[in-house]
Amino acid sequence: MQVDSNQFDVAKLAAYLTGHVEGFRGPMTVDKFAGGQSNPTFLLKAHSGNYVLRRQPPGQLLKSAHAVDREFRVLSALANTGVPVARAFHLCEDREVIGSMFYVMSYEAGRIFWDPALPEIAVEQRATYYDAILRSMAAMHDVDVAAVGLGDYGRPGNYFERQIGVWTKQYRAAETERLEAMETLIEWLPANCPAAGDHPALVHGDFRIDNMIFHPEKPEVIAILDWELSTLGDPLADFAYFCMCLRLPADGYIPGLMGRNRRELGIPDEAEMVRRYCELRGIPEIAHWNFYLAFSFFRLAAIAQGVKKRAIDGNASSAQALKVGELVVPLSRLGVALAEGHGDGVGTA
Repeated sequence: MQVDSNQFDVAKLAAYLTGHVEGFRGPMTVDKFAGGQSNPTFLLKAHSGNYVLRRQPPGQLLKSAHAVDREFRVLSALANTGVPVARAFHLCEDREVIGSMFYVMSYEAGRIFWDPALPEIAVEQRATYYDAILRSMAAMHDVDVAAVGLGDYGRPGNYFERQIGVWTKQYRAAETERLEAMETLIEWLPANCPAAGDHPALVHGDFRIDNMIFHPEKPEVIAILDWELSTLGDPLADFAYFCMCLRLPADGYIPGLMGRNRRELGIPDEAEMVRRYCELRGIPEIAHWNFYLAFSFFRLAAIAQGVKKRAIDGNASSAQALKVGELVVPLSRLGVALAEGHGDGVGTA
């Protein structure tokens, strides 16, 4: 982590938290977590313990972007539901305190894994870590959203139809050249979209292994992180996105397991994970699995295209933006392979 206390008045923030977070006592120091989070995140080390602060970036923002108030709302709603999340302590909508809206939550000490091959874990234990991930995901998807006050957290209607429209629009706005694979997906996905389910679930929107904190010593997820993209929708979007990530190249911007022998690694293959997820949620076999995977590749390709356009325009915040932009073609081609039935829908890719 890098020290970054100059972005706001630390003493002023400590005084504010003393009056708004139960038990908080200064003095306090501030470290900024390294990384490319769109909502800057800080570790607060106070006399009363450690806390985490997530804020909107300072300056002019798009209306629906960087919605830390939505993150705070979903964390608060998930308390005592069995879904592993940090404790939400306080939302500050007064931008005069540090220059933008922010919230404070508990600091969860544990492990974050960036490589889905889990090289830090013994081979014979890796399957139990993947089972912990699937149990956490299933618990999230089984939350009664109305009972916890999230019944209006998303829009009604077919989630995938809406998402295809959103990401097609985003891609067109960032398009720098015609890509046949993206054109194929833009035509194929709406024509093959499954019917909407009867009961929308809480969808995380970025369910990756590095968005989870694990217990320091055992296979247990203690906190799911980064709820910025969460909404109500089809839970298979999260599950397919997680499986899609595992299909990415091992040396990519988002590391995956493409070309690696999962059996030797001690990691369940995709078919095993599909069976386990269905078992945990008590649902039948997943139909149209290749659609969900193809959509995940399309969505990530559209995101990568946006990063590429910002890099070309000189507006990208990440030094690796152009490298991310190089993913658009391979991601869209992998999506087309699934759409055309050439990708192994529940294989070990």
